[in-house]
Amino acid sequence: MQIHVIQRGQTLFGIAQAYGSTVEDIVEANDLPNLDNLVVGQALVIPIVGSFYWVQTGDTLWAIARRFGLDVEQLASINQIQANRPLQVGFRLYIPQRPTENAEFNAYVEPRGTTVAPNLEEAARDAAPYLTYLAPFSFQALRDGSLKEPLLNNFPAIAEANNNVLMMVITNQEEDQFNAELGRILLNDMAIQETFLNNIVTAARKYGFRDIHFDFEFLRPEDREAYNQFLRKARDRFRAEGWLISTALAPKTSAEQTGPWYTAHDYKAHGEIVDFVVIMTYEWGYSGGPAMAVSPIGPVREVLEYAISEMPAAKVMMGQNLYGYDWTLPFVQGTVAKAVSPQQAIQLAAANNVPIEYDTRAQAPFFTYTDAEGKQHEVWFEDARSIQAKFDLIKELNLRGMSYWKLGLSFPQNWLLITENFEVVKRPEQQA
Repeated sequence: MQIHVIQRGQTLFGIAQAYGSTVEDIVEANDLPNLDNLVVGQALVIPIVGSFYWVQTGDTLWAIARRFGLDVEQLASINQIQANRPLQVGFRLYIPQRPTENAEFNAYVEPRGTTVAPNLEEAARDAAPYLTYLAPFSFQALRDGSLKEPLLNNFPAIAEANNNVLMMVITNQEEDQFNAELGRILLNDMAIQETFLNNIVTAARKYGFRDIHFDFEFLRPEDREAYNQFLRKARDRFRAEGWLISTALAPKTSAEQTGPWYTAHDYKAHGEIVDFVVIMTYEWGYSGGPAMAVSPIGPVREVLEYAISEMPAAKVMMGQNLYGYDWTLPFVQGTVAKAVSPQQAIQLAAANNVPIEYDTRAQAPFFTYTDAEGKQHEVWFEDARSIQAKFDLIKELNLRGMSYWKLGLSFPQNWLLITENFEVVKRPEQQA
């Protein structure tokens, strides 16, 4: 599979010819939202076996082979050239498809309101073949230990049909906000905690959940050890049922990092107690802050490298956003950026006739435009290049896989690139 970045003057027909593909296949693979108005800088996934590489100034066959994890003699033989032959700039080399690696994938799905939108259920159905876990968000814990259930609709059936582990996400949210006092009660009042665990077991049995996932955030710093002890008790209880246990963790870079989002999340303890963790490596660029990449590769790497210094890499899932933001400039504190899907971002760039740029430091695409009212905007989002950079990091660090927040925002390239890079692990019921 090839990632191609559109240059000025290129057409779909010409791109298809260059790669031995067809216009129809490229349109289908990318679900192109701007078929008749391609954007300079727009990344396309070309659905071919393997990929092509055009020789750049200073390249050697040895360096190219090393870059793609190939033996230089193998690369020379495939391209029917001599291994010691000098390469001309612009010469096209065929790169065979590399072996895929096993990895696990999770996606949260968050119904809002009183009904599940049909497009949200369809998004779950479309993504499920590429997932190990499907995670309806969320069961909200109440102060008496009972649970407020999310809208589940057909999500359990979709998970079952696609051999997904249904993940029971439990949060300490009240009125959709994480609440420290609720966390204090659940973690310290033993009678309520026992009721809470009983209710979790009852609900999990009822709906067929096989992973119990705690997303407890904004906890009091002094509840750090209480949270660890609770997880130990919950783990023992759930293992007796044959279930997994997992947690969501804030993106820390050291054990000494403090604050209401960080202190109570003990990476080392979670790595010892639970089966795996989802680390929320996104929201550097967020709706209430200044314009920047949502998950820049540098900070993401720093968090994950710290994580695997405290726990096995095989227990770590990288968190990944399926969205970007459209900020109105200049940024004013108190304003809120609009969330956009990658497809919507491309449509915005096309509608405003502006090129898409790529920040190689952040490994993220962005563009600016002026709206009908004369206001300046800056948009950061995800594309095939930014996702491939994250997949490369997963492989480099030997992580368990990736967890997406959240389904319902269209990004067809992501799912194609999963199949190019990984063999998605499925967990039959007896293996959960």
